[in-house]
Amino acid sequence: MRVRYADTDASGAVHHATYLIYFEVARVEALRGLGVPAGEFAARGIAMPVIEAGLKVIRPARLDDLLEVDVLLDRVGPASFSFDYEVLRGGELIATGFTRMAVIDAASGGALRLPDWVRELLEGIGA
Repeated sequence: MRVRYADTDASGAVHHATYLIYFEVARVEALRGLGVPAGEFAARGIAMPVIEAGLKVIRPARLDDLLEVDVLLDRVGPASFSFDYEVLRGGELIATGFTRMAVIDAASGGALRLPDWVRELLEGIGA
């Protein structure tokens, strides 16, 4: 991802909240790469909201930096799962983070047990 002006704060560094957007893009693209676009989850009646997130910025990213965001499956539970992220600039680690996702019924918002097809899909991202 290329850092845009809108991604930065008054100091010229990427705003901390922007990293969550970068994590989402990496997560959605990883799932798309496994053959399941984001809309497929909703079509099958499930949603996966982020229920917890964390970030550690090691070095600031700045306007026009080209960043690589790697995503790796961390843990799979009965009704949630989590991803770890590494943000690199030219091969240098500049930030790390995580998100934990719940699995819910898209219509009611009630918690669901992780469907087997989602569990199998997640295995493609690796733990």
